[in-house]
Amino acid sequence: MKDDPKILLQKLIEQEVFVVSDKETILTSVGTESGWLFDFRRILLRADVLDGIGDIFLTYFKNKLPLQVGCLEVAGIPLATGITFSLYKRGENINSFFIRKSRKKQGLLKMVEGSVGEEKIVLVDDIINSGNSFMRQIEVLESMGKKVDTVFVILRFRDESYYEHLHSKGIKIVSVFCLDDFSESLKVKNLLPKEHKQTPMPYEIDWYFKSENPNFFYVVPKSAPAIDDKRLYFGSDSGNFWALNKNDGSVVWKYKVGFHALGKYIFSSPLVFKDKVYFGAYDGNFYALNSETGKKEWVFMEADWIGSSPCVSKKHNHIYIGLEFGLFNKQGGVAALDLDTGKKIWDITTEKHIHASPGYSDKYDIVVCGSNNNSVYGLGAKKGDVIWEFKTEGEVKESVVFSDKEGLVLFGSHDSYLYALDITTGKLRYRFKTGEAIYSTPLVYDGKVYVASLDKKVYCINLKSGLLEWEFATSARIFASPEVVEGKIIIGSNDARMYELDPLTGENTAVFQAVERITNKVVYDDKSKRLFLPTFANEIFCLKKNEDV
Repeated sequence: MKDDPKILLQKLIEQEVFVVSDKETILTSVGTESGWLFDFRRILLRADVLDGIGDIFLTYFKNKLPLQVGCLEVAGIPLATGITFSLYKRGENINSFFIRKSRKKQGLLKMVEGSVGEEKIVLVDDIINSGNSFMRQIEVLESMGKKVDTVFVILRFRDESYYEHLHSKGIKIVSVFCLDDFSESLKVKNLLPKEHKQTPMPYEIDWYFKSENPNFFYVVPKSAPAIDDKRLYFGSDSGNFWALNKNDGSVVWKYKVGFHALGKYIFSSPLVFKDKVYFGAYDGNFYALNSETGKKEWVFMEADWIGSSPCVSKKHNHIYIGLEFGLFNKQGGVAALDLDTGKKIWDITTEKHIHASPGYSDKYDIVVCGSNNNSVYGLGAKKGDVIWEFKTEGEVKESVVFSDKEGLVLFGSHDSYLYALDITTGKLRYRFKTGEAIYSTPLVYDGKVYVASLDKKVYCINLKSGLLEWEFATSARIFASPEVVEGKIIIGSNDARMYELDPLTGENTAVFQAVERITNKVVYDDKSKRLFLPTFANEIFCLKKNEDV
């Protein structure tokens, strides 16, 4: 008589999959030690195990065929493949596919590998804990017009009632085991809600806009939106600069920029001032357009490329922008232009490109800008005189933020440090080390500085002391900059999730799951209470928060 595959699988879990910390070091996603872990990769590349799981799968779904199996890379791929082959041996030819964690940046640029048919979809994985990875897959499939029928897992960590996000979409959960099934043998029990409560998803889509021909190769901060009383503005990979109606996302006007370099068009984030909107482009031009009509007011044409974003000084009637050149000994610069005419007032040059965006402090009347030569420059706003230069160990590609009260200018570098300098002298007050390069702009709010790193984390640092208050880990690299909205910290990640965090504790109080990577900061309209979320695929989500969720 053939052994029961479920009993065999349970023994394998107890003997090989379950790992305890007294035998091996186990770290959580935030770097702290954990007491135990279920490592299914130890058995999911074995043919006999996969064939047995296929047997188990068929007992649950033999009366629900035809169906198709999907999963998330990488751990789910052998499981989905094994189930597909196992069912084929038993006379059932089913389709399978897998979903990438992030869209592929070359080749066919696919998010989903394999074809998704019309049969009911069963998503498979080894475990389900919070359920976040399944929500990501569901959003991807829903964007394709597909609906998930069931989630199948080997091991469920929580009571079924916990997974309200799945139940609300009519998605069933099938699990071979739960933690309670190992309460005697492994001394584990189903996790309680208080141990990891379900993060609310209160953000609802009011309207959605997508520009054509997004460039999926460049996973960096692109053109973040800006708003005025009526419109939302942003640049795109198609070369179109868009003005959208803030209320419904309809196109008010668009402006096409010139020839692009290396597939880049507009990475510069616009600035709206009075009746004009200003931005740079990779055609080398800096544009001033009439915000009402999109008519060109003036163009500054001295650069070869512009990826930088502008800042403005009302005091001097200047707008400041970083420049890039194709010359051997002159690759970068910063220019001050007259707001009304575009006439150049002053400029400086650097030996490396300036992709970073300048920042202006009205109180100290200083412009500060980073460079690809690892330096940050403090410049006199009126005449462009170099007041100070500070050298880091990495490129500085994003903007700076000021704390006029503390006399600080803060920025991140590709050497992984957040720097806090004295505004007037450029002397180092302190620096804080993250795990990877910083490709975002810090946020100063209520005595704290918030900064994101490519190490996938958001850090909250005491503004005065430079000491860590808390850190929060996402599941992918972060290029987006944080923003404060209604007393919460909002930030996106390459995992396509927008996180709402408590500024005091770092608790994740809400999420919104998109499909594409989020590499820019959000913008918030205080009057309409709408949040505008951009993605690197040139999408704009207008979100409203349902306070009842």
